[in-house]
Amino acid sequence: MDAATEELRDAHDILSEWYATNLPGVLESMPVERAMLDLFAEMTRAVGAEVADVGCGTGRLLPYLASRGLSPRGVDLSPRMVEVARREHPGFAYQVADLRDLPFEDASLAGVVCWFSLIYLAPEARARAFAELARVVKPGGHLVAAFKHGDGTAHRNAPGSRVAELGIDFDRYSLSPQEMTDRLTAAGFTLVFQGHTPPEGAEPPYGYMLVRKTGA
Repeated sequence: MDAATEELRDAHDILSEWYATNLPGVLESMPVERAMLDLFAEMTRAVGAEVADVGCGTGRLLPYLASRGLSPRGVDLSPRMVEVARREHPGFAYQVADLRDLPFEDASLAGVVCWFSLIYLAPEARARAFAELARVVKPGGHLVAAFKHGDGTAHRNAPGSRVAELGIDFDRYSLSPQEMTDRLTAAGFTLVFQGHTPPEGAEPPYGYMLVRKTGA
């Protein structure tokens, strides 16, 4: 494991309890995010029910996906996140894994959710990661992603931020919709839908993208 990945894993081990305390109920206040997950679920069910939340964190999306007729499982780089997910949302399968090396057979999933998990990919890791996501999705299956708009360069945490106060830091990358589209297309997906929230102050817009695996 390279140093940046180790730093990211260790930081999210520390963040796991904060996530467990502060993120429950957030999805209920975000209609755009629910709409994207609903669209993903409806289109994915035509192919199958088995899906994975890649970068699942504390597992907060899995009950929602299950309520939409899917059979979700979660993977996360952070062992502590996976422990907390098993505690907070039992009844689902979770595994520790890097999204560049997923523990799934080729074309074994009807869909994949990447909810702000692609924002940690350094430029040199992106081609491999997107290819790995495409590998595990069956033809006709779908991938839905949420991300932050940006130019793809690394940024760290500002002094005084929640993460900085915890004594941790890690690289994050806000990707442009064009780069997202280009990388997903190169991996073997076709665009179904994309949208974004309006910018608010210094916060970049959130982007949302639904794509379908080619070949069906």
